[in-house]
Amino acid sequence: MQSISNAGNLSIVDDLITTIVDNTTYLSEIDGAIGDGDHGINMRKGFLLTRERLEGADQTLAQGLKTLGTILLTEIGGSMGPIYGSMFREMAKVIGGVEEIGPQEFSSMLRAARNSVEGLGGAKVGDKTLIDTLVPASEAFDSALNSGKGFAEAVDAMIQAAEKGKDSTKDLVAKIGRSARLGERSKGVLDAGATSCYLLLKSFGESCKRSILYNSQP
Repeated sequence: MQSISNAGNLSIVDDLITTIVDNTTYLSEIDGAIGDGDHGINMRKGFLLTRERLEGADQTLAQGLKTLGTILLTEIGGSMGPIYGSMFREMAKVIGGVEEIGPQEFSSMLRAARNSVEGLGGAKVGDKTLIDTLVPASEAFDSALNSGKGFAEAVDAMIQAAEKGKDSTKDLVAKIGRSARLGERSKGVLDAGATSCYLLLKSFGESCKRSILYNSQP
């Protein structure tokens, strides 16, 4: 069975950090269209703090995700810190006691992320939030597995669904958060949270795929 090692894969977290740092301006510009314009800046702060804390550390992927989640939860401002913080901490819990992360563990991580976000804000698909990215991504991964696809192929399906979900927010009216006060005026732009969620899922998935392929080599 295809899997990735929990130990020795802290680089997956560093790839997440690089993704946010590289997209800071883009995310803030999106957020500025219907929000405060600080989404990229706040995320960058938390992710760079994580890089500092993890520098030279010998941690598992689970420990790295927990560190990231804790920092986002407790040390950055804005509404997204607690949301992403809780999400990454719940993902870390799923794999905290396992040595190898296979497709079922990966699926459980996505469900834990989804349950965490849904439990915090009560958002649902169609509300123009990161749920519009996260839910279809999780469902697509499970659907691919159930149809007989391998781990790497299921990750591809997840990324494709996440992108489609992110793109769908452009034509939605915001129903939750500060942008909801704009009503119909919130249509026509992407949701910043849905966009950062897509970027993070894409980075996470692609990094895991590289590790799967490496582990599959004789």
